[in-house]
Amino acid sequence: MILIVLISILFLGGLLAWISEIFDPAFPKVVAIVTVAVELLLMLTLLGGVEAGSPDWHAAFTAPWLPRFGIGLHFAADGLSVLLLILTGFLGLIAIGAAWNEITERVGFFYFNLLWTLAGVVGVFTALDLFLFFFFWEVMLIPMYFIIAIWGHENKNYAAMKFFIFTQVSGMLMLISILLLAYFHYVQFGFFSFDYFDLLNVTTSGSVELWIMLGFFIAFSTKLPSVPFHAWLPDAHSQAPTAGSVILAGVLLKTGAYGLIRFAVPLFPTASMQFAPVAMTLAALSILYCAKVAFAQTDIKRLIAYTSVSHMGFVLLGVYAWNEQALQGAVMTMLAHGLSAAALFMLAGGLQHRIHTRNMAEMGGFWPRVPRMATVALFFSIAALGMPGLGNFIGEFLALLGAFQSSIVLTAVAALGLVFASVYSLWVIQRVFHGKYETGKVDDCHLLDLDNREMVFYIALMLGLVWMGMYPQSFLALSAGPLQDMLANSQQALQALVQN
Repeated sequence: MILIVLISILFLGGLLAWISEIFDPAFPKVVAIVTVAVELLLMLTLLGGVEAGSPDWHAAFTAPWLPRFGIGLHFAADGLSVLLLILTGFLGLIAIGAAWNEITERVGFFYFNLLWTLAGVVGVFTALDLFLFFFFWEVMLIPMYFIIAIWGHENKNYAAMKFFIFTQVSGMLMLISILLLAYFHYVQFGFFSFDYFDLLNVTTSGSVELWIMLGFFIAFSTKLPSVPFHAWLPDAHSQAPTAGSVILAGVLLKTGAYGLIRFAVPLFPTASMQFAPVAMTLAALSILYCAKVAFAQTDIKRLIAYTSVSHMGFVLLGVYAWNEQALQGAVMTMLAHGLSAAALFMLAGGLQHRIHTRNMAEMGGFWPRVPRMATVALFFSIAALGMPGLGNFIGEFLALLGAFQSSIVLTAVAALGLVFASVYSLWVIQRVFHGKYETGKVDDCHLLDLDNREMVFYIALMLGLVWMGMYPQSFLALSAGPLQDMLANSQQALQALVQN
């Protein structure tokens, strides 16, 4: 029942935040931060126990919805889901902190959309009925469209429409695949079902399985995103308000990776293993190509956006290596990237809010003016390049170690991305904070250092990355059981196919 409560709190909190603006424009952000704080506390209780008789599921809820069509309200959370739920709640608080002073127009409607986006994400991470999963997949996209289109920057309408088209078209492909899978279940078992555990028993083969799997893969790799489905992300990030970028990079991208791990590979083990060399090649291409394109950017938010695509390539690489080390690396990279990317977008958004430009050619020499911001930026840049002792290093190291068992060549190519990451991360620090400060080059009358409120959020993100880097087992142990089960189930399916 707690999973229904988690979703309901965000939906009701969003409505209350919108309505509260009638009484005072300051009320919506207070309602939002209280709502998400309560949400995060409830999420932490999921760490305490598991469902009786099911050692991997921390919470579950099942009820009929549309029984005639085999559609039910099936929610469940295992260790993998719990990690991503806590990441969602934590970054929800960070996003509200980023929007605290930046959002001044239609404040109630903004926090309504922000909380409903988070509600959709929580639904995605817990829904085990595929029709229900698709419902929440759509729920989280529409509010994000409004966040970009209404509170974005100069080309916000173009960026919002591009985001919507990419995600909607790929989502429709996934819906077609879901319906085909339910139809094959009806043909083989005599009744419709969209339940995840029922659909695991559906047998498809050959080109049919491959085409159905591709519907899932395209939808999830578009959200991840991966080359060649990544073109929407730089525009969305550069035009979104800071809080939108935090949720987009820290949470929404992770729904694509989660979908690959939970659905795309386990439902189609044979087709996925056949497709693995292509997927891993796309991952290596994403890592190198987007790292190279990042060097050509002068817009600091576009640069960070391309580096996000590059880093998420390690997730795709780890997923399709499909062994425990690689999958653990993918999960750790998802979590660590969520924190480091959110911080970097907050810093870029904070700079833009202060000096009204994202153009790095107009920056330089800011360190003496904003030493706190410069120090924080250096920390998260070092984290993003994979500094040992921080969470990003653990994730990328494990992903590469697992991928090495599947493809030595592609792993070696992908490892070059670590070299590029070191160069572009430190290049940004050099361009923005070092060099000679030139008066009058930017509107610097509001170039103030980070205040205590902002430092609280950045310190929380820093502590998260240090904890992940120094005590990774606390995260690895939580996701180990679900990942081992998925690996075992896929191996059984492959062996049964070989025997037949």
